[in-house]
Amino acid sequence: MTVAVRGGTVVDGTGAPPVRADVVVEGERVCAIGPDAGVGADTVIDATGMLVTPGFVDLHTHYDAQLFWDPNASPSPLHGVTTVLGGNCGFSLAPIAPEHVDYISRMMARVEGMPLAALRAGLPWDWSSFGDWLGRLDGRIGVNAGFLVGHSTLRRLVMGDRAVGGVATAGDTDAMEAALHAALAEGALGFSTSQVHTHNDGDGQPVPSRAAGREELERLAGAVREHAGTTVELIVPGCLNGFTEEEIDFLSTMSLLADRPVNWNVLGVSAMNPDGVWSQLAAGTASAARGATVVALTLPHTMQLRLSFEHGAILDGLPGWREVFALPLTERIAAFSDPGTRRRLDAGAQSDEAGILRHLAVWDRLMIEETFAPENADAEGRTVGEVARARGVEPFDALLDVVVADGLRTGLRPPIPESEEDWRLRAETWQDPRAIVGGSDAGAHLDTMCGAVYSTSMLGDGVRARGLLSWEDAVRLLTDVPARLYGLRDRGRLVPGAFADVVVLDPSTIGHGPVRTRDDLPGGASRLYAEAEGIGHVFVNGSEIVHDGDFTGAVPGRVLRSGRDTDTVHAGSDWAESVPE
Repeated sequence: MTVAVRGGTVVDGTGAPPVRADVVVEGERVCAIGPDAGVGADTVIDATGMLVTPGFVDLHTHYDAQLFWDPNASPSPLHGVTTVLGGNCGFSLAPIAPEHVDYISRMMARVEGMPLAALRAGLPWDWSSFGDWLGRLDGRIGVNAGFLVGHSTLRRLVMGDRAVGGVATAGDTDAMEAALHAALAEGALGFSTSQVHTHNDGDGQPVPSRAAGREELERLAGAVREHAGTTVELIVPGCLNGFTEEEIDFLSTMSLLADRPVNWNVLGVSAMNPDGVWSQLAAGTASAARGATVVALTLPHTMQLRLSFEHGAILDGLPGWREVFALPLTERIAAFSDPGTRRRLDAGAQSDEAGILRHLAVWDRLMIEETFAPENADAEGRTVGEVARARGVEPFDALLDVVVADGLRTGLRPPIPESEEDWRLRAETWQDPRAIVGGSDAGAHLDTMCGAVYSTSMLGDGVRARGLLSWEDAVRLLTDVPARLYGLRDRGRLVPGAFADVVVLDPSTIGHGPVRTRDDLPGGASRLYAEAEGIGHVFVNGSEIVHDGDFTGAVPGRVLRSGRDTDTVHAGSDWAESVPE
């Protein structure tokens, strides 16, 4: 059976100029591309006025758990994503032993913002090896998905309670190396780790990987080079604040020992500190001089954070607030209703002890993004200051009045400055070979953001609205570039013989809708979700999984295994050779 996408403009992912052509699919693969190539096809999709592109490849997600209850990895495919990579930041769900399930689930809930109720209700937690875990997804997912082995998970498996803060013995390191070899042989796409101070476990302690010494990390990197089609992903303190010479040496050494590219996350781009951007990217230049490959993941859009008095993430860092957020919901609502408690909390938020979080306490600037109680209908889409003036009360009282009426569910967005110069600097960064578009974190931090919009934001805000780069360049950055970095075989380009991961989009309307709350997770948990605009059809391996904004229910996705579905990308390959001086 053949399917023809006819009359569209093909942007093939290579960076070549768009051409009017039909794309013909037979089985899982593209069989022909050209004018009138689709004449006589069994099924025809009219793509007149549309762009036809390869499926987008999202290198940095945390869909490891969600795919068990949501084979679509929603909402990412609505935004054109056909391949997702998980197991990032040192956190994976395998390999695991039964005695570590509680720790791993609570760690994932804390550090990656996955509701614990969903993890407990939505996963069987009955696997052990990495291959066993991957096998649970075979034939049951709508997208292509591959996964790295997380260092914190490996450490917990081998060291148990000692993994947190403990120094690995020689025997521990040998056992971790053996477990990593086994996982890579069973199809893991590589190794990930985190050394960053913001990553804490369910007990508030540093995640296991943060206790690793350099010798341990280097041993594990060396194991990666023995397995074809693998890679390394990591995050170190300098990723957030600027690299030290020691960290640049570490990044380079990890790449050389693994003989693979190392991608780090995440490069923030702001016109308020352009020198910081180029300083961070210089790590790629320094590494290339040693024959290594170090690539920065960078977001193509402003990551809008959602604050909520229901979960309290970020807000609970204000002085004196954590104790209130520790209360049961009904007691918390009573506390936020009490005038005395309000004054105490406001004073703590305004104090010098609040540090960098003090900027959140400019209450009148908070945007009330989503409300739930009928009496708050007038507040949605307005700032706290506007509501306060309309109601004749102080901003902090207006905020808590709205929050209490909503049962604490109100969605609040802090103002994050954004300028046209920010967008221009982002576009420069997107096209720098030392960086790669990614870092969506889709599937994680479900109560504070919806990173799945990264692709439609880039195309809608960056290309359609601002014209910062051409369609062919933008599509290449979302498809072929990430596919090549991970060596994904026959993906990332629309060419005859490639897997038919195909997106049909409207260049005049492409974008994303507002972020809204959905109560659709296992265990009654909620998440933030955004629809896409302008995505008409999405195919994975020749089968349509999205039709006019809705999932079809098809599950043609492939679990990507190293070596079978990936080619080896060596350190110092064409990536390093194109790094600017």
